Amino acid sequence: MRSWCSPKVLRPGTFSRALFQRHNGVRALLTLAALAAQVCLAQTFPSRPLHLIVPFPPGGSTDILARALAQKLAENLGQPVVIDNRGGAGGTIGAAEASKAAPDGHTIMMGHLGTLAVAPAIYKKLPYDPVKSFAPVALMALVPSVLVVNPRVLDVKSAGELVAYARAHPGQLTYGSGGLGSSAHLTTEYFKLATGTDILHVPYKGIGPMLADLVGGQISMGLNGAPAVMPYVVQGRLRALAVSSAKRLPALPELPTLAESGVPGFEANGWYGIVAPAGTPGTAIERLNAEVRRIVATPELKARLDQEGAIAAAGTPEEFGAFIASEIDRWGAVLKKAGIQPQ
Repeated sequence: MRSWCSPKVLRPGTFSRALFQRHNGVRALLTLAALAAQVCLAQTFPSRPLHLIVPFPPGGSTDILARALAQKLAENLGQPVVIDNRGGAGGTIGAAEASKAAPDGHTIMMGHLGTLAVAPAIYKKLPYDPVKSFAPVALMALVPSVLVVNPRVLDVKSAGELVAYARAHPGQLTYGSGGLGSSAHLTTEYFKLATGTDILHVPYKGIGPMLADLVGGQISMGLNGAPAVMPYVVQGRLRALAVSSAKRLPALPELPTLAESGVPGFEANGWYGIVAPAGTPGTAIERLNAEVRRIVATPELKARLDQEGAIAAAGTPEEFGAFIASEIDRWGAVLKKAGIQPQ
């Protein structure tokens, strides 16, 4: 017996023409055919390797977390998950490419705060709509930032000392980010507002290139995702001063929060989650969501995230969609207050 998922059986065009000639209930039968197609998709997805677009170069927090997820996702889905790094313009180039991909579930993107919540307030002509161009799959992790300095360039030992130095030398310190609208850009502008400091922004095409210059002494400081900066802190090449989360990180219990360091009420977290092109079938979204949530809940990945200074977080696609919308409102207001105009 042929499977209902066989191409020779499920051919909606031929099927519907024949039915149209014989019956008046075409709509009902076409609906039945569509439902059958959805069942088949659920049974066969994924049918080939997945592409996970990372809209930044290798080496940054987005890339590190994407690779940790991809390994387990490939094991669970039984298909390879190919990392596709497409950096540039604060992640918007890669996001635009992801939004144009075939909506069949085989192309997904590691979205983050910058590409999905901040970009609308940064770019006048954004080549995608963070809400309309994507189907939320699942939030993966919250990633607090770590305030770091190059000790050879700036010999300060606390966030308070850094703020005092910045106030005494307006416009002389430089901070790096992965580009306009990146998490580091947003968080540091928020830090500048909260501390009344004037620090020059130097945007890069990703955190990896920025960290190379920070370690090399070309820029003074950074407020960047913990997964990317902590290896350099451990090596002694960067000095960590504080974290941006409301509470201290389990992986860095000795490091105070910025709120504890004289910046009352300061809290800012980057975040990362999986999205797919708009129009991706619900069955594919549900399968991907279930796998991401299962992976994030494993002790192995939780330990990996904890080691990287990230906090595991996952929920339903609907919850992630509502979260993205709330973040667009929140950070849009921060950027407006900071006087940052769309470019």
